[in-house]
Amino acid sequence: MSVDASLRDDLLAAIPSLRAFAISFTNNRDRADDLVQETILRALANIDKFERGTNLNAWLFTILRNLFHSEYRKRKYETEDADGAYAARLKTHPNQQSHLDFEDFRAALATIPADQREALLLVGAQGLSYEEAAAVCNVAVGTVKSRVNRARSRLASLLDLTGEADLGPDDLTKAALSAALSMR
Repeated sequence: MSVDASLRDDLLAAIPSLRAFAISFTNNRDRADDLVQETILRALANIDKFERGTNLNAWLFTILRNLFHSEYRKRKYETEDADGAYAARLKTHPNQQSHLDFEDFRAALATIPADQREALLLVGAQGLSYEEAAAVCNVAVGTVKSRVNRARSRLASLLDLTGEADLGPDDLTKAALSAALSMR
């Protein structure tokens, strides 16, 4: 891409006007300078689309205005967080442990007798009622209840689950979260 000297001089001469226009949009000199720089870069990248003999300033102002509105639309969905305070308040449990827990669960589930596993999956995973599961398995409702109970007990034993506190994040994660919350 080569720009002849007169067009280059016209681009450079337009910078003060572009900057004033950008400041009127942003009310921030640094943002305005960034906007002018991006405008000049876009203009140079698309200089072949500029028709000689037309108004260069109008073309540049259009580019600047379109850039500003595009950034404005994008920024309205972003949150300024220079010091990281907002990000520090966002919390999520690490997913590595849950993946390992799921793999442990799958391995334990595979060791349960097939009839118990089937009953547990129909009731627990598929959300069927005991009556619906009994119809699927072609057994009595009491049999399904018994199989589900035995499967749950066996899983709890295999996974070493003794109560609700054993579900959810591990002790190390709980300690880290507790420490982070106490530092506030």
